[in-house]
Amino acid sequence: MFNNVLMPVDLGHPESWQKALPAALDLTSAGGVLHLMTVVPDFGMSLVGNFFPKDFEQQALSEAKQHLQELARDQIPAGTAVQTHLAHGATVDRILQMANELSVDLIAMASHEPDQMREFLVGSNADRIVSKSPVSVLVVRG
Repeated sequence: MFNNVLMPVDLGHPESWQKALPAALDLTSAGGVLHLMTVVPDFGMSLVGNFFPKDFEQQALSEAKQHLQELARDQIPAGTAVQTHLAHGATVDRILQMANELSVDLIAMASHEPDQMREFLVGSNADRIVSKSPVSVLVVRG
C-alpha cells in the first residue's frame, strides 16, 4: 500500500510502538519498506552538557542504536523490509528531516492519550509532526 513508511519510536516507552507497529507493518505488507527511527535528544544548552561525563552523548547514541536494532530483530517478522535510523537532536525536526531524506509516503506513529494541561504547556510531538509534515501521518492512539 505504501512504499516507504517512517515510524518513529521512543525506546524508553514501549507504548510508542506496541500498537503503531502492527499498523505500520500492515501498511508495508505489499512490498514497502518500514523505516524504524529513534531520536536521541541533545543537551540543548552547552551548560547542561557539563553535568554529564564527557562520553555520555556518544554512549547514549551507541546504546540507542543497539536497542533500536534489537527492537527490529525481536518485533518485526522475518522477510519484512526494514531499515533502522538513528538521529540526534530535536525530535520533531529530526523526524521531519528523515521523512524528507527518505522520501517517505507516510509517517506512522503512536500518541498518548491527551492530557489538557500537558498539551497546553508543552504540546505533543504528534501534533507538531501532523501540522508540519509534507506527507500523510497516521497517528495510532496508545
